[in-house]
Amino acid sequence: MAESITVTDNRTGEIIEIPIVDGGISADELRKLLPGVWFYDPAFMTTAVASSAITYLDGDAGILRYRGYPIEQIASQSTYLEVAYLLVHGELPTVDQLEGWTNEIRYHTYIHENFRKRFVDGFHYDAHPMGMLLSGIGALSTFYPEAKDIEDPEIRHKQIVRLIAKVPTLAAACHRYSVGMPFVYPDNSMSFAENFLSMMWKVAEPRYEADPILARALDVLFILHADHEQNCGTLAMRTVGSSHADPYSAAAAAAAALYGPRHGGANEAVLRMLTDIGSIDNVKAFIDDVKAGKGKLQGFGHRVYKNYDPRATIIKKTADEVFTVTGKNPLLDIALKLEEVALSDDYFISRKLYPNVDFYSGLIYQAMNFPTAMFTVLFAIPRVSGWLAHWQELIEQDTKIYRPRQLWTGHDERPYVPLAQRS
Repeated sequence: MAESITVTDNRTGEIIEIPIVDGGISADELRKLLPGVWFYDPAFMTTAVASSAITYLDGDAGILRYRGYPIEQIASQSTYLEVAYLLVHGELPTVDQLEGWTNEIRYHTYIHENFRKRFVDGFHYDAHPMGMLLSGIGALSTFYPEAKDIEDPEIRHKQIVRLIAKVPTLAAACHRYSVGMPFVYPDNSMSFAENFLSMMWKVAEPRYEADPILARALDVLFILHADHEQNCGTLAMRTVGSSHADPYSAAAAAAAALYGPRHGGANEAVLRMLTDIGSIDNVKAFIDDVKAGKGKLQGFGHRVYKNYDPRATIIKKTADEVFTVTGKNPLLDIALKLEEVALSDDYFISRKLYPNVDFYSGLIYQAMNFPTAMFTVLFAIPRVSGWLAHWQELIEQDTKIYRPRQLWTGHDERPYVPLAQRS
């Protein structure tokens, strides 16, 4: 027997039965019963804005899957470019498909010289790299006007490849500019992560040689951040995409959402918290302050997860591997003690507050010498593939333009008062 709910309009006595399909009920059916009545759901806490086959997330069970594949298996066995292919195309690539996809990405890693020299160099010397990145992504639309033809699958595909390929180059260029260092061109003989590290850190050596452990750690972090269902940035991508804007403009909107500290800045907040705690001897006092409402435990809890974030387990193991190369981050002992104390305290357990992906990622980035201003940029680089997968899905579904309703709480009609008569 199919699951359903029954709704009664007590004003009229009219009754309607609505089937539950894929865990949701159709608002179209409810509109038939309740025309002109809107469901008040601030921040979309219980509203599904899309039907999607890209990422499955069960926060209560701590499950995250890309196209059906568990994140634990993906992160341990795949490369980021494999995952980007999976998100965009729906299936893992064969050997030949991955080779073709990788070559496509490599072919498009360069950014136009006029763009680099006139646009990037036009920012103030101390411009934030994330502000530069989101502006740059939007500006790319002016270099590829054909991107506006979103109905053509071949043109869509080319823009997807271009964005995945060029964002790391643009991101590294933003960093180099912000610290007064010369631009480094892509080296397409390297892997995706190695190439990015080269563009970030190369000085005068003929070829930058990335440590394989650090390159793999960055690749794993890129995999873990590639997509996360209908989050704020993805909603921004879909909202702008629903207007049939080109993908560069939509991705710039998504990057702007990620720039907000509530979305992409959490790992930076964790580092500030650990630095403020200062010593493992201060952890218990800090926890007591949090329980008393005098502070906030950064990196714990999640809007969706009510269990241990599966990405946090992977990233903790990755951190251990990174520290074998870089030496242990001095904040790690504080983080470990904080996790130990919090996970043995009923206050946090009863509230289902567990470490999330941001709790350890900042420690890794800091150990790899990335400045904190680059943390959100590092989040954006892989998330571009997830955004584009959602944008493509939305276009293929021919989704209507996003246009939510509101509950009116303002004045009823009132007469206009001329300026001279207002008191």
